[in-house]
Amino acid sequence: MPLVNTKEMFKKAYEGGYAIGAFNVNNMEIVQAITEAAKLENSPVILQVSAGARKYAKHIYLVKLVEAALADTDIPIALHLDHGDSFELCKACIDGGFTSVMIDGSHLPFEENIALTKKVVDYAHAHNVTVEGELGRLAGIEDAINVSEEDAMFTNPDEVEEFVKRTGVDSLAIAIGTSHGAFKFKPGQKPQLRFDILEEISRRLPNFPIVLHGASSVMQEYVKIVNENGGKMPDAIGIPEEMLRKAASMAVCKINIDSDLRLAMTASIRKHFNEHPEHFDPRQYLGVARNNIREVVRHKIRNVLGSSNKI
Repeated sequence: MPLVNTKEMFKKAYEGGYAIGAFNVNNMEIVQAITEAAKLENSPVILQVSAGARKYAKHIYLVKLVEAALADTDIPIALHLDHGDSFELCKACIDGGFTSVMIDGSHLPFEENIALTKKVVDYAHAHNVTVEGELGRLAGIEDAINVSEEDAMFTNPDEVEEFVKRTGVDSLAIAIGTSHGAFKFKPGQKPQLRFDILEEISRRLPNFPIVLHGASSVMQEYVKIVNENGGKMPDAIGIPEEMLRKAASMAVCKINIDSDLRLAMTASIRKHFNEHPEHFDPRQYLGVARNNIREVVRHKIRNVLGSSNKI
């Protein structure tokens, strides 16, 4: 099965009241874990690459790893650029085999965001590649994304119709209370998604795929394991999974998950070295990490996204 774009994925997800998981990848073990989980759950999946991951692993290596996963699993996989910040980066990914790209102009004035997004859409659609745009800004830090609480802002429903119509985007990332990174909320701060904003956007954009970024739940069992094995991570409250499941049952067709995978990998490796300090074979500790990530992804697919058996 060749790589697919997200158009048919999102159509089925919207109609079926579930979401597709978009999991960030950086190396072979992460690609294997995610796609093995999706295969076991009989679920479509989006593998997404940030600019930082592309720089770290190199474009060609990541594409070939994903091609190997396709041959190994034979499930619907879209290869997506996460938070593309320029037309040039999006073009390079489109030309290099990606089937979906995100152009993030959310930091720009509204008209400039429209102009940049439309430029990417025009090029992408000519190459059968789908495009995700963004309105509103999430707080938090992840890779090159660094937005303070003061600079974060919810998506304005009054802008979404004009933005989608003038750009031609295939999906829209919105800000309703999620946050990038593992350290999402201050002590005592209660996470809350603005479902009223999501409902109003859904009303204004009927049957249109909505995307949530920064949707890791920051699984506390992994924070605990990291700290028990020499880490110094503060407790962090993520987005409750029941809130994400509710969003997936509404207009949200794509939910981005990265921090939970990083935590699972880091916790596994720290615990392994604490218990087996004599080990030096990467296959030993990376194999354990791969297994842990696979189980996290299976849990997300089955209990949060609702995309099991949706192929």
